[in-house]
Amino acid sequence: MSKAEIRGELPKLSQDDRREILNRLWALEEETGPSEAERRLLEEAQASYDADHNAGSPWAEVQARLRQRP
Repeated sequence: MSKAEIRGELPKLSQDDRREILNRLWALEEETGPSEAERRLLEEAQASYDADHNAGSPWAEVQARLRQRP
């Protein structure tokens, strides 16, 4: 089955079936871990934070900003 066929079938599934698939996909992602590109981004973000702990925003502020976006 092609990716296009899979994408076409997803809307036809029940919410429970979609949730089960989503949970399985997340589990697969967690098993494989971050890609090299993602790992580099994480390392850069950590280095930036280590250099200046005050440069970031608390998670509650980030969530509030994201919720205000259209």
